[in-house]
Amino acid sequence: MTNDPHDEMIETLLRRQFEGAVADDGFCERVMQRLPPRRRRRAWPVWTGVLAGGALCGTSLLPLPLLRIGWQDWLQGAWSLPAITLLSAIACMSLLALGWAWAEPHDR
Repeated sequence: MTNDPHDEMIETLLRRQFEGAVADDGFCERVMQRLPPRRRRRAWPVWTGVLAGGALCGTSLLPLPLLRIGWQDWLQGAWSLPAITLLSAIACMSLLALGWAWAEPHDR
């Protein structure tokens, strides 16, 4: 994610005007020491949602003949329209998951 160009100009201006940290007589350090520790994120709600969503999607798509024909053609090595549609859907879902993971903050 990129910053607004105005933010960069303001930061540059502030860095030119001020030559370091503002003297606060240790106030910031005392505040940081009194803050409660960060809570650890729990991963099980995410994985439960992923598994439930995958199961529901699979269950709802199971009766579709397009999916069944595409899967059979793909396993046989035939490049039919259902097989290409199935592979395109898998590729799109993978790219969406990759984009989502990439957009998540990395400060964990």
